[in-house]
Amino acid sequence: MRSTLRLLLLSVVLFCTVSEPAAQPTTGLTSFTAGEPSPGYNLIFPHNQPHVYLLNNCGQIVHRWNSPSVRRPGNTAYLLPDGNIVIASRYFASVNDPIWAGGGGEYVEIRNWDNDTLWSFTLNDTLRRLHHDIAPMPNGNILMIAWELKTFEEAVQAGRNPALMPQHKFWPDYIFEINPATNNIVWEWHVWDHLIQDFDPTKDNFGSVAAHPELVDLNYDDNGGNPDWMHSNAIDYNPVLDQIALSVPTFNEIWIIDHSTTTEEAAGHTGGRSGRGGDLLYRWGNPSVYGAGDSTHQRLFYPHDIHWADDFLDASHPHYGKLVAFNNQVGPNFSSAEIFNPAFDTLTWSYPMAEGRWLPVQSDQTVTHPVPTRMYSDGTSSIRLQPNGNILLCSGRQGYAFELNEELDIVWEYITPLVGGVPIAQGSTATNNLTFRMERYPESYPGLEGKDLSPKGYIELNPDTTFCSLISSIGETDTEMPDWKLYPNPAGDELWIEWNGDAPAFLEFFDAMGRLQHKTKPVGNTPTRLSVTDWPSGVYYLSDSRGNTARFVVRR
Repeated sequence: MRSTLRLLLLSVVLFCTVSEPAAQPTTGLTSFTAGEPSPGYNLIFPHNQPHVYLLNNCGQIVHRWNSPSVRRPGNTAYLLPDGNIVIASRYFASVNDPIWAGGGGEYVEIRNWDNDTLWSFTLNDTLRRLHHDIAPMPNGNILMIAWELKTFEEAVQAGRNPALMPQHKFWPDYIFEINPATNNIVWEWHVWDHLIQDFDPTKDNFGSVAAHPELVDLNYDDNGGNPDWMHSNAIDYNPVLDQIALSVPTFNEIWIIDHSTTTEEAAGHTGGRSGRGGDLLYRWGNPSVYGAGDSTHQRLFYPHDIHWADDFLDASHPHYGKLVAFNNQVGPNFSSAEIFNPAFDTLTWSYPMAEGRWLPVQSDQTVTHPVPTRMYSDGTSSIRLQPNGNILLCSGRQGYAFELNEELDIVWEYITPLVGGVPIAQGSTATNNLTFRMERYPESYPGLEGKDLSPKGYIELNPDTTFCSLISSIGETDTEMPDWKLYPNPAGDELWIEWNGDAPAFLEFFDAMGRLQHKTKPVGNTPTRLSVTDWPSGVYYLSDSRGNTARFVVRR
């Protein structure tokens, strides 16, 4: 069998010599398993620079929307079904701004594919400021999050503990819906209208926090008395339910409110399809904030990117219609992502509770990196479920995105190739490359129809232009064995081999010249790890005792 394999290897020596791969990529696309990533185009809006990029899965730029050099993310961008893009940004400096905290925004613009501005909106003054996220709606309107200033006196009268306002100011969040066609604000919701406090019976909003989980405890404070009380960092709209989801990290919760209300009803406690006005329909992640649990019941820790998992998925997907959130600070040195089903009851038009807490008790699925500490971001970040069953995650602080297949193996990795907003050369290490999120739009997305999506270079300098094509060609000629697989391919420091059923008697690893590099005997059904740290970059072959053979690449 070995002589047959060597003949096979010798037949491809010329190919391997010509196609000898360069050093392992350190930035941009760093790994790609051919045929595994969900097809589509990746939208990123990295911090410390003004431009929005659309990349193919080889890490090549297929389109770029340029902004003036003084702009910075504020913080999101969305490609619309008509091919336009909506971009939230801010002026790069925040010196002496009356309202400023991390995630601050200022401008929202709609631009066409040619980067012409079709509509713009600005909100940043002494009383109000946009921040973090927006949500385009099917009717063409846009939901936005903003801070609104409340004076020290107003907050105290509402029942806020003065000791929790060391800066003598307070910025609760509100949501508004704007119609770009008319420039009119057509709907609003203010958390200020839905408060409860048990601190001072002589002030407004006094009552039992535990008796009113639909209201927000004005004196819950996990943010050190910072005026940025809620720091809402994500908003999503469900057109079927006509509801809005909001990520509130300083409460370690996500909230859902009823959008079917009028603005007047949204300021009260009755009305709308739910009959509850603007009160919270649902909150999940930390029931201790409404007196219904303790630390053992907490499930979310400074979450980001809450949304319903229905974008680009059909109803057959196992997680269709569930809620998805990035769980930033779940561990001391790792993050996770949570997929959970709030089990909305369409008969009562409400979310069920048990023991005074909204369901579920646990997430349906918790997702981590195969090496958990590789994904740790104390803020920002995203998770996107893919039509083929894969999961795309972005660990924002590291500007590191990766895709897992249904077996939770890494099949694609990308590192935003910037240092402080400046492109770096391939081979360099990216730092200070915070990337708020990564969105992937499938190839069939209407907004991409008829657009020029040909490659137009890379963000990084001196890119490895052969990397993706080499791996793709290897993947096209390889056949995954029915009873085992190996990953990642290409391998950097280690290679893993897994199989179904009985393990082979032995595994042999050869270089492209047919020279045996390593032989091992698998143990039971336990995956086998092979260190390739000291192996030169190149093409290698794995053979098992049953005669199965596959190719893989080691890259430095």
